[in-house]
Amino acid sequence: MSNDAEADEAEQDAEDTEQATTEETSADEESTEAESGLQYGDFVEIDYTARTVEDDTLVDTTDPEVAEEEGVGEDEEFGPRTVVLGEGHVFGPVEEDVVGRDVGDEGTVTVPAADAFGEFDDEEVRTISADRIDEDDRYPGAHVTIDGEHGHVETIIGGRARVDFNHPLAGEAIEYEYEVRDEVDDREEKAQALVGVFLDMELDLWFETDVEEEEQLVESDDEDEDDEDEYETVEVEKDTLYIEATPQLSMNQQWMMGKQQIAQQLVEQLGVDRVIVQETLGEGPGMGMGGLGGMMGGGDIEDALEDEDVDAEDIVEELEEAGE
Repeated sequence: MSNDAEADEAEQDAEDTEQATTEETSADEESTEAESGLQYGDFVEIDYTARTVEDDTLVDTTDPEVAEEEGVGEDEEFGPRTVVLGEGHVFGPVEEDVVGRDVGDEGTVTVPAADAFGEFDDEEVRTISADRIDEDDRYPGAHVTIDGEHGHVETIIGGRARVDFNHPLAGEAIEYEYEVRDEVDDREEKAQALVGVFLDMELDLWFETDVEEEEQLVESDDEDEDDEDEYETVEVEKDTLYIEATPQLSMNQQWMMGKQQIAQQLVEQLGVDRVIVQETLGEGPGMGMGGLGGMMGGGDIEDALEDEDVDAEDIVEELEEAGE
């Protein structure tokens, strides 16, 4: 190969290398730019007001002034709502518009009916026997539940009722005006926000790292199939979300029907190992765990029994008789 050919080849290699480097740098810049701002999975605090496009009817709002003007939610508290982007806490087109934005940004999104409450389906307007409707609800406009389906009564003629099982806002496009108020980073605030989404209530909750013993299988290089599996006891850390059980929680319909699914969502969204719901019962003076621990901690339970004027041998005899 001539010197000129070698020089041309070396120059071409240099150009190819420079082009590849430029393309890689450009791709990295585009990737960084695409991932700037808020992303799916982020906990975001937003204010919004949603209205129907056709007749400007209020659908939902976090603004107390708007609620007051519209005369809705007199017994409700209004304020910014925390959502997890990508988890369906708001309609998909709204999430898509928020992704990439920054705190303080505002936006307006029109959500098509198909992405909101669904298109209106004529087949969901059905004629049923009026006897299937509670007597107090047999009038046009009444909201009813038939075989688990929610609907509203259109007409009642004789013993037949015409019931629309479409969502009341089916077929309506919705316009959302929103403002990104803040990004939530604190774990307890995130947990409280998720509880609010699922249960619409506030609970006492906290995180702890517990150390527990677990039996783990010991891996062996021995390929003898007849060998029994061996286990060893090891200490492992459990990142735990504790929730204090309350009567309100126990009676909450959403919790009673779906607590396993709610707990699983909390585990996945918060990155914890488990959720423990604990109940604290009332305790009298000296009868709680602290009092019991104090009794047992001295190492001489017989002395404690004597102080309480209790015969230890009598207790043993009673237990033996009960076992027989």
